[in-house]
Amino acid sequence: MAHALRGKIQVPGDKSISHRGIMLGAIAEGKTELYGFLDGADCRSSIACFRQMGIEILQERDHATICGRGLHGLSQPRETLDVGNSGTTARLISGILAGQRFFSSLTGDASIRRRPMDRIMNPLNTMGARIRSRNGNGCAPLDIAPAVLRGIDYLSPVASAQIKSSVLLAGLYAKGKTSLTEPAKSRDHSERMLRAFGADLTQDGLTVTISPDPTLVGQKIQVPGDISSAAYWIAAASISPGSEIIIENVNVNPTRDGILRVAKAMGADIERLNPRIVSREPVADLLVRSASLRGTRIDGSIIPTLIDEIPVIALMAACAEGETIIADARELRVKESDRIESIVTNLSAMGVSVTGTEDGMIIRGGPSLKGAEIATRHDHRIAMTFSIASLVADGPVLLDDPSCVRISYPDFYRSLRFLLS
Repeated sequence: MAHALRGKIQVPGDKSISHRGIMLGAIAEGKTELYGFLDGADCRSSIACFRQMGIEILQERDHATICGRGLHGLSQPRETLDVGNSGTTARLISGILAGQRFFSSLTGDASIRRRPMDRIMNPLNTMGARIRSRNGNGCAPLDIAPAVLRGIDYLSPVASAQIKSSVLLAGLYAKGKTSLTEPAKSRDHSERMLRAFGADLTQDGLTVTISPDPTLVGQKIQVPGDISSAAYWIAAASISPGSEIIIENVNVNPTRDGILRVAKAMGADIERLNPRIVSREPVADLLVRSASLRGTRIDGSIIPTLIDEIPVIALMAACAEGETIIADARELRVKESDRIESIVTNLSAMGVSVTGTEDGMIIRGGPSLKGAEIATRHDHRIAMTFSIASLVADGPVLLDDPSCVRISYPDFYRSLRFLLS
């Protein structure tokens, strides 16, 4: 039986911006303050790594203060850096570590140790870095030896903000300018924040270029709400009859707002209220009402703008009339889990007609969802997606690891209860 959602909420701070604020604050001169910081497990991993390198970071819930020591102020960690479950931490911090004068190692949990790190090792080693996969499989643990970096012109094979950010951060320590060109535009939080801190960074189409050895200066940053977290409530209100909610203070950066464009194409009823700019990022409040959804095609250059939202978009497609095709999303296979397989397996268990492909899936929506046991594979986005599915399922939906939502949205279930009350 469907449950209507009502009310006004705020979602946690943007995870991507929170990570980058910690990292740039650490290598900037002076104090950086982050308001609205995401107090989740992934961002705490970034904090822990920089504390091990001598950076004083004070953090209490959604406020973090980083006492930066400048571009060359990090100290050699005494132990292996543990990034936990955070691919963002692993890949971005590698760009910073590549240019240091000391040896370091990093590892993470079982999921991280399966995720490909050669995608950042290749360009960084081309710059002169000395990064080695200890097990020779292109994955963590990584050993990073001191090196002299040189600027390069890198043509990235995929549109990935993590690859781009890792290379740009390494470029701060290189001799000569560093440029990276993407096949499509990925999220641009690093570029916006690097400029705010004082980096010399230019953009020409899909090519971004950074100059070395700037003096970065600490900033005060208001972190907007994460659209990836807002996506669950967008989907929940859209598929649950009689729903009307407002999600306040959401980052609607055009490199991240693909969920809004796709939802509109599916017939969702969404309005942007009070648009504004906050700490160089576009922000708005989102009014979402229930609607009758229809299938659509999702592929091409829009994919990088919604890659993390595809699980919940797939749920919306399962509740829509007609067929939805998702393609060009091969990146989903190397996330916290193989998300294509996870989505297909779990939607199938709920009675949805869905076929997985090498780079996406075909979903034939319409019939009501049935209750099922859900294998989250400890993936926070799978857990939240199928928690939302329970709102419209005919029968109980049981998750094997609901607590993994703490990675990005510790108060997810509290927000859900509030909107249902």
